[in-house]
Amino acid sequence: MFRASVPLGREAAQEIIRERLPDYPVRSSLVWNTAPGALLTLPTFADSSRFMPFQLNAMGVEPRHNYTAVIYVQIGAALGPNAALYKLVRTITKSQFVDRILVLWAADRPLPLKKRWPPTFHIPLHVIALGGSSRALASPTGQTGPEARPSISQRFLPYEEIQTDAVLSLDEDAILNTDELDFAYTVWRDFPERIVGYPARAHFWDDSKNAWGYTSKWTNYYSIVLTGAAFYHRYYNYLYTNWLSLLLLKTVQQSSNCEDILMNLLVSHVTRKPPIKVTQRKGYKDRETGRSPWNDPDHFIQRQSCLNTFAAVFGYMPLIRSNLRMDPMLYRDPVSNLRKKYRQIELVGS
Repeated sequence: MFRASVPLGREAAQEIIRERLPDYPVRSSLVWNTAPGALLTLPTFADSSRFMPFQLNAMGVEPRHNYTAVIYVQIGAALGPNAALYKLVRTITKSQFVDRILVLWAADRPLPLKKRWPPTFHIPLHVIALGGSSRALASPTGQTGPEARPSISQRFLPYEEIQTDAVLSLDEDAILNTDELDFAYTVWRDFPERIVGYPARAHFWDDSKNAWGYTSKWTNYYSIVLTGAAFYHRYYNYLYTNWLSLLLLKTVQQSSNCEDILMNLLVSHVTRKPPIKVTQRKGYKDRETGRSPWNDPDHFIQRQSCLNTFAAVFGYMPLIRSNLRMDPMLYRDPVSNLRKKYRQIELVGS
């Protein structure tokens, strides 16, 4: 490791010195000598390797049960029974694995009144208003508190409301059904160190521009699964917030874009593995929702630029290609739908 990179050697030396300070957690030799290594295993996150996604298989343990759904709201369309956000919350509530729902409100519009939200019954619903310079937390007790971090990266903050290992990250206009949520979660439990989800994208090297390219075209491979509809381990929120270079976070903040690409680079850098796409679904956005940033012509150009900036800061391209897709048992097989566990998925087009 020390011969591979001078900065890495310097960083490792700093960590060794830091571990000798009073009250700083000490990592075992196993952590230091097992991928991804001590530099990516932050001891301030947890006091046990059992909470690190990449250590679970080696320890022979499974992730803790259930997931926290985190919905990021940028548009903030009027909330009613026909609104995409309303339908999404209602769909999540029907999932057998959901622990709680966390709505991150980054829209300019004021928070909807409590009576406007769909009933979630026994599933706790937390709504957090994300301001330009403050964070207002609307909890069941009505408590509030400030926190300055004006960036789209707020969707990846390690919120204390997230108590499960699994995080289901969603955009407000995602249109997945309950079976799709449950199936993706069961797949994630087998691969807790990876991002598992629906919308796939790919990177490629463009010789004509001598730069990395980004495409949303349907190809025979992918290297990115967007966090607009994907599961990942909550440790990556902590790593994203506390380990990534400030230059990377500043790039995301200035463009108000690319946070999902950066999360993919981070996870692939840690695991040296690609994300996992589930089922054939291509589109996952509600087309009736207006003012979506995805409709901005500059949005795609920004993402190309971000990708090259990220690769330059990392010092290489962490993204890895894959052509693997996970489908449910008997998916699209010519048998009775009654024999299939995830019947709603059969009704979804591409």
